[in-house]
Amino acid sequence: MIRLAIVVEGYTERQFVRRILVSHLLPHGVLTMPMLIGRREHPGGNVTVERLVEDLAQLSYDFDAVTTLVDFYGFRQRPTDDVRELEQLIDDAYASSPHRQLRSDRVFAYVQRHEFEALLFSDVRAFARAAVASSDAERELAAVRDQFASPEDINDRSDTAPSKRIASAIPDYDKVLGGALAAEAIGLDAMRRECPRFADWMNRLESLDADD
Repeated sequence: MIRLAIVVEGYTERQFVRRILVSHLLPHGVLTMPMLIGRREHPGGNVTVERLVEDLAQLSYDFDAVTTLVDFYGFRQRPTDDVRELEQLIDDAYASSPHRQLRSDRVFAYVQRHEFEALLFSDVRAFARAAVASSDAERELAAVRDQFASPEDINDRSDTAPSKRIASAIPDYDKVLGGALAAEAIGLDAMRRECPRFADWMNRLESLDADD
């Protein structure tokens, strides 16, 4: 059994890991725990390369593998506009850390392009199934989804990020609870089918025990 820590940037992502990923990964031999970034002081938010690397290094003492689930949108002092380059910068910084304990292939960054809420556009009908949106809101979200080849392409400007679009369609949307309910109604299969970067990350998590 592999003990996996996932560094998350907020309570929405923590709920997603707890309610969906934990039970999914357990049959794959992966025992998963979400950890808020900067959990010792001022937990959550303020995502930077430095803060992530510090947490990755600290968690490498207590877990068999460590990864991240943070948003490209809102990443502070983002050193590049390429999400894969950003992940590589984080991985390289961990590999150079004097405090690392695990080999580098067991510690790897995943940055959601552009935002966690992009995953919820994998099946916008789920908002109505989860009773967090009306049929009118569902149609509005469907119109957004239809503009992009993948939910991961929904852009990250301050007024058009996935979470902003959801809030516009559903004014009373509760990001933490509503996000978890919608994600459960969507399911991982739809997310993986619609979001290839997310699918690659899930494949890597599922294979951790086989790589031991």
